[in-house]
Amino acid sequence: MKSKNIAIAGEITPSKTIIPIIEKLRERDNEGKLSFKINKIIGLYHGEASRDFLEPYCDETYSIGEGRRGKKNSAGKLAYLISKDILKSFNALKGKDIDLLITAGNAGDVRKAIVAANILNIPVLHIEQDIYNPIEVISQANLVTVPSIEYKEYLEKNYNLKNVVDIDGYPMAKYVDNYIKGYNLIDKDEIYGEYGMKEFVLVVLGGDLKDDDIEPLIRAVEELNLKALIAPYRFDRDMVSELVLSPNIKVLPQYVDLLSFMNAASHLIYAAGMGLTIEAGVFNIPSLKIEGFHKTHGSVDLAKELNIPIVKIDEIPIAFENLPDQ
Repeated sequence: MKSKNIAIAGEITPSKTIIPIIEKLRERDNEGKLSFKINKIIGLYHGEASRDFLEPYCDETYSIGEGRRGKKNSAGKLAYLISKDILKSFNALKGKDIDLLITAGNAGDVRKAIVAANILNIPVLHIEQDIYNPIEVISQANLVTVPSIEYKEYLEKNYNLKNVVDIDGYPMAKYVDNYIKGYNLIDKDEIYGEYGMKEFVLVVLGGDLKDDDIEPLIRAVEELNLKALIAPYRFDRDMVSELVLSPNIKVLPQYVDLLSFMNAASHLIYAAGMGLTIEAGVFNIPSLKIEGFHKTHGSVDLAKELNIPIVKIDEIPIAFENLPDQ
């Protein structure tokens, strides 16, 4: 039986979409239910956090660059850096007999990996959760999966894609479910004890916010007059802490196990996209999604499907009153 090498690429949150597929492939490989044997799974990562996430699931990992979120570069410098990272992706894939590259998400690392795979004639399977993402590079994948028949028809109609398959759901939800069932969550009482609050609102500052949004958001949360924990996530923790005036609100460390805090929280307010929306759905936690830059977005569709209100920052106090209790 022939052995095959598989490479995966994606930022941390999109990679949660790939992991259940890798786990299922490993399981079927161990049971002899594949038409091939898995030789190696190789992870392509952007930054140390991505490496740390992928390493447990991969036999080898290779850097394909560093994230540049929030960094301002001239057009010429940016073109140089992108070309440099494409070369890194090319070198990471070259000479390793890769039979398939699996990608997810629409971050730069994914697009660079797809370009490099195309140059090397490596087949690409791309798992897309948000079909409104730019598809110029993603469309170069040999096969693109989407979570619904409506999304399949959208890509076929608007972009004339012929390589789209509906998989009827979000693989990332399986990752979250497995994480919970694997007893990986921090015990609720441990969180309650550490932060001195048994019932709290979790506020996640994700990529749908600008620096100028943080202060009005904190004021809106303070207006609730409830205990709250803020996960700064993409924003500097010290900057966020300096803006907090209420003793009811505490700011978490820069990065925490958000799934554990979502499990312990009574309610969720978040400014982020598909990943957190899927997680909110799995936990079935009463939530508000803060309106982001993109009015048309896969996470907006999913939030509406899950009955998660999408609100402006100044609408939070009134909208929160209408949320059900946990």
